[in-house]
Amino acid sequence: MTNDIQSLQIKRGEGLIRIGLKDENGKETGEYLQFDVEAVNNMLNYQNSLEMHKKNLSALKNQFIIIEKKQDHKGKKLMSANEEAQLKALEEFYKKEMEALDLFIGKGKTQVILNIMGREPYFGMVDDIHELIEPIFPIIEKGYKDFKTRIEDKYKSLGENVLE
Repeated sequence: MTNDIQSLQIKRGEGLIRIGLKDENGKETGEYLQFDVEAVNNMLNYQNSLEMHKKNLSALKNQFIIIEKKQDHKGKKLMSANEEAQLKALEEFYKKEMEALDLFIGKGKTQVILNIMGREPYFGMVDDIHELIEPIFPIIEKGYKDFKTRIEDKYKSLGENVLE
């Protein structure tokens, strides 16, 4: 017996919400954010993202305090040793902030948004991106409610609420 299957076509589920990203002029970029409303971890990921952001800010503040307590000396190039250490701490902070955002909006999507903005990671990016994605929450909430209704309708023949 030979196996003649060359490929499988995957059907996109009903629970996926795809939101296109436009540039500042309203032009479609071809990029999007995608959320699965049937995934129960959406809001948990958002909550964890916010907690990571708080921890990142605290860690950066602590690193700056430690660096400022060190005696500064001339660096190898333009900056002093402490200034260079602060910039490296900021660089690590931005990396962790992008990971925190990606936890909710999808892996690599923070960089996609920054590319559309024409920016590198910057200190206020978390606040700016949270403001950008705020309109998504009602869409996710509605999708979750619709999903919940579909479950209830599917199993109402059992005579009890399966979600309780």
